[in-house]
Amino acid sequence: MNRIRENKRYILLTILGLTFFYIVQLMNVLYYPNEINIVKGENRSIDISFPFSLNILEEDNIIVQSTYNESRFGGFKKNYTIDGIQTGGVQFQLKLLGIIPIKKLDVNVVERPHLVPGGNALGVRINTKGVLVVAVTDILGIDGKRYSPAREAGIKAGDTILEINNVKVKDAEHVVDLLNQVKDKKVKILIERNKNQFETKVTPVKSMQDNCYRLGIWVRDRTAGIGTLTFYDKESKAFGALGHGITDMDTGNLLNIEHGKITGAKIANIEQGKRGSPGEIRGIFYETEKVMGQITKNSPYGIFGFVEDEFIKFNNKKPIPIGFKEEVKEGKAYILTTVDDDKVEKFEIEILKAQPQQYPSGKSMTIRITDKDLLRKTGGIVQGMSGSPIIQNGKLIGAVTHVFVNDPTKGYGIYIEWMIEQLSNQQQLEKN
Repeated sequence: MNRIRENKRYILLTILGLTFFYIVQLMNVLYYPNEINIVKGENRSIDISFPFSLNILEEDNIIVQSTYNESRFGGFKKNYTIDGIQTGGVQFQLKLLGIIPIKKLDVNVVERPHLVPGGNALGVRINTKGVLVVAVTDILGIDGKRYSPAREAGIKAGDTILEINNVKVKDAEHVVDLLNQVKDKKVKILIERNKNQFETKVTPVKSMQDNCYRLGIWVRDRTAGIGTLTFYDKESKAFGALGHGITDMDTGNLLNIEHGKITGAKIANIEQGKRGSPGEIRGIFYETEKVMGQITKNSPYGIFGFVEDEFIKFNNKKPIPIGFKEEVKEGKAYILTTVDDDKVEKFEIEILKAQPQQYPSGKSMTIRITDKDLLRKTGGIVQGMSGSPIIQNGKLIGAVTHVFVNDPTKGYGIYIEWMIEQLSNQQQLEKN
């Protein structure tokens, strides 16, 4: 009787163990990327454990060639090798027991892009589209009473004022001019909020402070700062920088830009990063005739635009291949950045973790500065280094984006794919 109980116990434990094992395998399958890129002429290996299998949906395709081999674990695991024959896309199907479809896997065979890595210190100047409302306040009218016309009209901090009475707003001074033309008559305001536009009406109030007609708002129409160039393409002249978007310091909103430019910058001094206090690179912008390029897009994953021919000739660097997110490995890498004058230098880092991301994020990998010279100069990652290109095994794989406030030697980087995707989206819009 005891032996029967023991046998039942072993059988139950075995069933539970196998169930747990296959649940883990199922979770791994479900979290496997929905899409992978393979460079033409290269291959990718994928390990699939029993009871799952990988099958191509288009047997007669000429884009990829798929083979598999059983691993050293015997029939419990198969290693699939997918060779990229020519550019294009095909679909694979992950199946349970070779019958039940679990998920589809899109495989794209692509040419490997080559880009010129940056590292140059940039002066960034942008003008917003319309004006950004950073605060809504009361107005002391000439009658001594307090009014809040903007608040009553539903205008909030973070809104963008695009038009007043169908006239496009250029800057903060233009707002004052337009309001003083209509005086105390009701005006129509075109607002943009969270990418949606709507109209509201408001009556300006004459302020006791300066006898000007106002709405009771503080606005911002431009901003400037220091950052780092990530890459540019010699053929299209397109560039990407920062690795994150430019946001308003008061509202935290991504700035909706009308136009902007990048200029050369010279490092003036560096405030070292310390635990609990991120450091900062302070730079001096060159004269306006030293414009490096024009900014056309401000996205959550960087700023983008086109560099000038003069800068390409002056920079005279060679393009290098990019590394896709699946190729990024934990271990040694290096960044290019500027911390002395206007000299781009190479500094060693370590990639501590690479996230298996399916969707864009500015926190793709965790990095640590290991270079003693850079640690001595900056204490780690400091403001102004955002956009510094990350290079591993001769490939451009990403850019520095954030610093850990409690440990400035560590921070985040973004995969270069996410930045290129933003650039591709922009170019597609321009074609349309």
